[in-house]
Amino acid sequence: MRMILMGLGVVGRSFLRTLIEKAPELRLKYGLNPTLVAVADSSSAVQDERGLDPREILDLKVRKGSLSGHAREVGMRGVELIRGVDAEVLIDVTPSNFKTGEPSLSYIKAALNTGKHVITASKGPFALEMPALIEMFQEGGLHLLFSGTVGGGVPFVRFVRKCLIGERVLAIKGVLNGTTNYILTRMESGLSFESALREAQELGYAEADPSNDIDGLDSAAKLVILSNLAMETDLTIRDVEIEGIRGVEIDRKILEEGKSVRLIASSDESGARVRPEIIDRTDPLAVSGALNAVSFFAESSGRHTLIGKGAGGDETAMALIRDLVELRMSLS
Repeated sequence: MRMILMGLGVVGRSFLRTLIEKAPELRLKYGLNPTLVAVADSSSAVQDERGLDPREILDLKVRKGSLSGHAREVGMRGVELIRGVDAEVLIDVTPSNFKTGEPSLSYIKAALNTGKHVITASKGPFALEMPALIEMFQEGGLHLLFSGTVGGGVPFVRFVRKCLIGERVLAIKGVLNGTTNYILTRMESGLSFESALREAQELGYAEADPSNDIDGLDSAAKLVILSNLAMETDLTIRDVEIEGIRGVEIDRKILEEGKSVRLIASSDESGARVRPEIIDRTDPLAVSGALNAVSFFAESSGRHTLIGKGAGGDETAMALIRDLVELRMSLS
């Protein structure tokens, strides 16, 4: 299976490392022999129809911070690269943009228009155009897989698609952003918002610009994806009422009463929202640190809650690998 990889940030590099490590197992267990025919970072691209060595790509990126100077460097970039390279699947791990969905949105559409399947971890296109994208890929007879968009290595998306088949999901409620959950957890320990945010940035949980996390946009995008899948809604991020955690203060009395404050994303018949809420500490959603937790409330079987580490390069890379295996099995 010939692949184009767009993006060589934390997730992209983790994907290459995981691909190298898992290659023998993928061939033996699933008959999957992925061949990297093109890779692009933000400033350069390399391409070889005979296949590129993932180790060589990874080593060059780590040493130089760029693919510039590689023997197979090409002048094509972005959409042009996707259109011009013969491959079966696009792996898109470019950063999420919740205002325009770019560059991922254009990459996904270019893949669709040239008959390529897509595996992506970018939330931006789904936050803005998920219903339309799903419909276009179905009409084109192509697969659009996106397990890595929600939960990192925790199979929230796969759980909905595989384990809730035939169920009517009435509501979803969850902690979908590890950064804000870490900050709120540390605030419960006595830190100010500013100190907790600074600590989260030092530990790598928060970006230098944490706006998407602390203003609730990341949680809202993930909620859109889960709600559209599980509840068959047609949401975009514009349909979600969003309130982040800027200005949140935690009253010690709340803690003394056995309660916690968490940024809760929820969808039900009344609408979709992201906002800080006070919940009992015994609630499964009262997770600590950078953990994520999601509860699906099904009409027949009741509440199902998944908990786990929701972010990280290695975790998201495994979600991409799982999607790659699923694609291989679907095509066989």
